[in-house]
Amino acid sequence: MHTITLSELKPAQVQNYLQHAIAPRPICFASTIDKQGNVNLSPYSFFNLVSSNPPIVVFSPARRVRDNSTKHTLQNVLEHPEVVINIVDYDMVQQMSLSSCDFPKEVNEFVKAGFSEQQATVVKPPMVKESKIKLECKVNQVIPLGTEGGAGNIVVAEILVMHIDESVLDANNMIDQRKLDLVARLGGNWYTRANASTLFEVEKPNLNLGIGFDRLPESIRKSPFLTGNNLAQLANVSELPLVDPTFDDPKLRHIIQYYSINPTDMERELHLYAQELLHQQKVDAAWQILLALA
Repeated sequence: MHTITLSELKPAQVQNYLQHAIAPRPICFASTIDKQGNVNLSPYSFFNLVSSNPPIVVFSPARRVRDNSTKHTLQNVLEHPEVVINIVDYDMVQQMSLSSCDFPKEVNEFVKAGFSEQQATVVKPPMVKESKIKLECKVNQVIPLGTEGGAGNIVVAEILVMHIDESVLDANNMIDQRKLDLVARLGGNWYTRANASTLFEVEKPNLNLGIGFDRLPESIRKSPFLTGNNLAQLANVSELPLVDPTFDDPKLRHIIQYYSINPTDMERELHLYAQELLHQQKVDAAWQILLALA
C-alpha cells in the first residue's frame, strides 16, 4: 500500500489526492448576491446535509490554491447572508461547469452559462429555473478554516423553503429517487451520475440487532465464495434461521441431485447459488439454500 504524509506534500497535490479519494461529492450550485445586488452563480462540491432539525447544509468555498484569493460566493455571503442552493442534474451539468469559470465579479454567471433567473420567495438571491430542486437558505455562520491557499470556509446555511419539480415526485408528493438524474463530483474532470440505471438498495439493519459475523456458522463465515457483502446480508438477520421444511426450489433439488456424490462440489454450487440470491436481495431464500448443507 502506498502511504503518504499530507504535510509533506504541496497543497495542490493534497487537493488532488483528496478530491479523487473522497468522492463522489454532491454539488452545491450556489446563487448569491453582494451588497449592491450583483448576482453570482457558482458550484461547490465540498457540500453536504448535516442536520434535519433544524434543516442545515454546509458548503465550503475554499481559498484558491494557486493565489490564495477568495471566491465571489464567500465574499457575497459575508456581505448578504443568504444563498439559494440549486441541485444539479445531468441535463444541466455542462452549463453548471461553464459557470465555474473565473469570470470578473461584476459578471452574472446566469447569463454566461445560459440559465434563467427565477425569483425566490423569501430570500433575495435568484433561483436557477432549470434546477428541479432549489433550497432557499439563510446563512447562519461562516467558519474560516485557515488563511493559506486551499483553506476552506464553512458556510452553515439553514434551509427555509424547498422547491421541488412535480416531475420527480411520486403519488404521495415525496421525492422518487429513481426519477432524479443527479450528478456528483469526483477528482480531476470526472463526474458520475445517480439515476435509475445505477441505483441499488441496501437494506438497513433491523430494529432488532443483527446476529453479526461471529454468529454465522463457520462453514458460511469461511466460505471461499461468499464475499464480505454477502456475509453482511446474512448476518443482518435478528436470529439464526431454521430449516423451513416447506421451502422448495427446483435449482436446489437439481444441485443436490447432481452434486451429492461430491460434497465439496455441492458446497461450492450451493454457495454460488446463495450468492446469486443475495444479489437479488432474497436473503431468506439464500439462508435456506445454505441450510441445505446442515
